[in-house]
Amino acid sequence: MNMEFERKLALPSEIKEMFPISDETNKRIAERREEIKAVFEGRSDKLILIIGPCSADIEDSVIDYISRLAPLQEKVKDKVLIIPRIYTNKPRTTGEGYKGMLHQPDPTGKSDLFKGLIATRHMHLRAIGETGFICADEMLYPENYQYLDDLLAYVAVGARSVEDQQHRLTASGIDVPVGMKNPTSGDYSVMLNAILAAQHGHSFIYRGWEVHSSGNPHAHAILRGSTNKHGQAIPNYHYEDLVRLCDTYEAKNLKNPGVIIDTNHSNSNKNPFEQPRIIQDVLNSARHNESISKLLKGFMVESYIEDGAQKIGEGIYGKSITDPCLGWEKTEKLILDIAEYH
Repeated sequence: MNMEFERKLALPSEIKEMFPISDETNKRIAERREEIKAVFEGRSDKLILIIGPCSADIEDSVIDYISRLAPLQEKVKDKVLIIPRIYTNKPRTTGEGYKGMLHQPDPTGKSDLFKGLIATRHMHLRAIGETGFICADEMLYPENYQYLDDLLAYVAVGARSVEDQQHRLTASGIDVPVGMKNPTSGDYSVMLNAILAAQHGHSFIYRGWEVHSSGNPHAHAILRGSTNKHGQAIPNYHYEDLVRLCDTYEAKNLKNPGVIIDTNHSNSNKNPFEQPRIIQDVLNSARHNESISKLLKGFMVESYIEDGAQKIGEGIYGKSITDPCLGWEKTEKLILDIAEYH
């Protein structure tokens, strides 16, 4: 093989022994997970808001951001359920660029996956301990899920991973809601087939074991827009798109039909300042159509302390080093507006 095997990484159980969770934290996680599942099962009419930086980079600024969400959650707790984004893996279309904290716990340093595994678990634990939030992460590498499986509130499968068999099968064995994004082509059938696969049980190979899953009834859709053959962004959050998703869901006869609208990426053409407008557009659609209202479970928003993005090494505190984000002042207003309108 044309690979250099540097070292064998620690097992998930070994990392968990280094950074265990207390009984009190475990209870908090279980309670929050039930609140989230209630939304996807239709037992709660709250809107879920998965919100935070495009990628988690510097621990202190990420925790600072999440800490600012805590008093807002108290203000909107009757209407909105906030799940902070701590996305520690960053998919790269060409393989170039910052791949996230898992690869580079220091964005200006070299790749160190062992330190990255420690850093990602430490950050998620710190978020719970200091803010009370349990958070969301993207499942870029299915075999790494076990390092965080006892901490997460929500898992997302990205547009470039949703067709992958291992992602689908692993999602079938996860006991928190898993969002399946539409692929970059925008094909609904790919996304719905991924949900169908995740909702059923399977036997497969996972981390060198033969395993059996029982299915994840909370697997659901995420609409993130698409790109056409010219590479142009095509949004899919409009009224007609949501009606079509309602019809497609009904034809598939899936459990707990639901959709999260990703308000950035191709839906906004990566213009983060479009996100508040997109949310208002979707909420208007839900007001005018009962089927859309039932299907809509919430939104995914890219937000950080400072507006926009910067290059690695510029050193602006709380500003994204990957995709541009909505800054804090606009974020605060957005959350309050969602609660008022919902």
